[in-house]
Amino acid sequence: MCGITGILSFSEKGNDYLNKINSATTCLIKRGPDGEGIFHDKNVALGHRRLSIIDTSDLAAQPFSDFSGRYTIVFNGEIFNYKELKEKLSLMGIIFRSKSDTEVLLYLYISEKEKCLELLDGEFAFAVYDKIEESLFLARDRFGIKPLYYFQDNDRFVFGSEIKSLMAFDIPKVIDPTSLQTYLHLNYIPAPHSIFQNVFKLEAGSWLKINHTRKSDKQLYYKIPYSQHLQKFTDYQAAQKKLKGLLEDSVVQRMIADVPLGTFLSGGIDSSIITAIAAKHTKQLNTFSIGYKDEPMFDETSFARLVAKKHNTNHTVFELSNQDLFDDLHYVLDYIDEPFADSSALAVSILSMRTKKHVTVALSGDGADEIFAGYNKHAAELKARSGGLKAELVKAAHPLLKQLPKSRNTRTGNTIRKLEKFAGGMKMQPKERYWNWAKWSGFSASNIFSKEYLKNINEEKYSERVSDVVSDLNSDYNSVLLTDMKLVLENDMLVKVDRMSMSRSLEVRVPFLDHKIVDFAFSLPTEYKIDKHSRKKILKDAFREELPAELLQRGKQGFEVPLLKWFRTDLKSMITNELLQDDFILEQNMFNPETIRELKAQLFSNNPNDAVEKVWALIVFQYWWKKTFNAA
Repeated sequence: MCGITGILSFSEKGNDYLNKINSATTCLIKRGPDGEGIFHDKNVALGHRRLSIIDTSDLAAQPFSDFSGRYTIVFNGEIFNYKELKEKLSLMGIIFRSKSDTEVLLYLYISEKEKCLELLDGEFAFAVYDKIEESLFLARDRFGIKPLYYFQDNDRFVFGSEIKSLMAFDIPKVIDPTSLQTYLHLNYIPAPHSIFQNVFKLEAGSWLKINHTRKSDKQLYYKIPYSQHLQKFTDYQAAQKKLKGLLEDSVVQRMIADVPLGTFLSGGIDSSIITAIAAKHTKQLNTFSIGYKDEPMFDETSFARLVAKKHNTNHTVFELSNQDLFDDLHYVLDYIDEPFADSSALAVSILSMRTKKHVTVALSGDGADEIFAGYNKHAAELKARSGGLKAELVKAAHPLLKQLPKSRNTRTGNTIRKLEKFAGGMKMQPKERYWNWAKWSGFSASNIFSKEYLKNINEEKYSERVSDVVSDLNSDYNSVLLTDMKLVLENDMLVKVDRMSMSRSLEVRVPFLDHKIVDFAFSLPTEYKIDKHSRKKILKDAFREELPAELLQRGKQGFEVPLLKWFRTDLKSMITNELLQDDFILEQNMFNPETIRELKAQLFSNNPNDAVEKVWALIVFQYWWKKTFNAA
């Protein structure tokens, strides 16, 4: 994996920014510590930071040009079927000078243009410059595993793996109020939007082409082949067998590397399955887990050890204290370049940092929950759609549940929180319920924003974005999973893993997101994935022999950072004397000072309830705001 950036100028004024390519590229050094390359040609400049994985020699260095010099590529990612593609291209007479997938990708693009994307099995974001057309072609993988941002005005088009590289080209920093409003609901900002006006994320499964005259085209080349009327797989045993074959092929492909490789092993079903398969295809697999000394409720290392023992892996457990997590807090907040308040990013950051000391590539189980219905909310949605006496009783208890103390950090408080959320959702229609259950912070615009900033809030635009998110939802349960793929997976889970792992120069590969597996999964009926007794049913049944019995009997286990403890101790000064301090809030004039005061009072009361999540979202934003706008 690497970091890429570039600029295409449309004017003399735009040419003045071409020399910013060096600083834009240097911004991405953590994504690629092994080398740097710069390309200039008239009105274009491309930059690349390299993390060497396949063909670590200088022959594979980027930017990479073809023999004629007409085409030049910068590429972040891996093409897992590059050897097959290389054979086909060789039969066409193409002679390769490296053993890299980069060169294969470039010649495949030259041969097939945008149709090459349909042939790729991988995770990627890349840009190809055509010297004769004076054009850039950009593309992103099917599920958005690798990031790609861009900005355009009358003078230039700039792109990069992260927003920080775009900022190096001195693009305007203007907050998009609708994105801020969305962030304060979800804790992240869904593509194609970003926190800045006119800075966009290229959508998953899309390509964009633009030339020196500003003529552009953007198209979707892939979407999950879902239809509620699609012919479903009807043989459960045959479906299990096919899933096992597809996943084994995917894991084996993703073990191709010229550097040390291992797996994340959390102790959950998904990473355990990936580990079980990978262990069959190497002499001794390296596996890595994190344990939580101070939070036994969230510690899964005993289950991870069972898997490691069953498959004879070289297992390493990193025992973390709350202090370890806290010590990494500022590193994470300093690295992210748009507000992102999924607090589990702290754990991923530390896991990646410590894993990097042993390997350069790690396989993970990401994606399985969204594809095969693994979250608690998936079981809740099934109950809400099915109804029944228990569901109706919880619904009737909603007024009482609203009054009870709730917390993510105790079993009782977390159970009450979930029941209250479920009861509220039972009263809603599916689209409204989905959006309600997707929220973390859930601020009301009329309460959180100042009277002055409310003038910037456009509820119609906000409603349009919400409608876009829930547009696929229908009576078929698979539509819930499809919506999760587009919203939660692309914009939260994959962002978290990419940013935190790449900030530590570790490549993470996700075997469940081979498009053949996803396409197959969406041909399966709901009952193969989830019923009233089990989630991820077909995964558990297909890999039952490879998993310890204890794993199959346990429920879904998440991880919550002990935010409330920090807010009342180490972070209290940051809240009361800095980021949410009255004078700063008034000077900033974005948020309603009275609402902020009420939140702080609730946070430090005996019943903080959702104030913890709300304050965290605000802290992340305020930290980012100060860093970005150089506030005093």
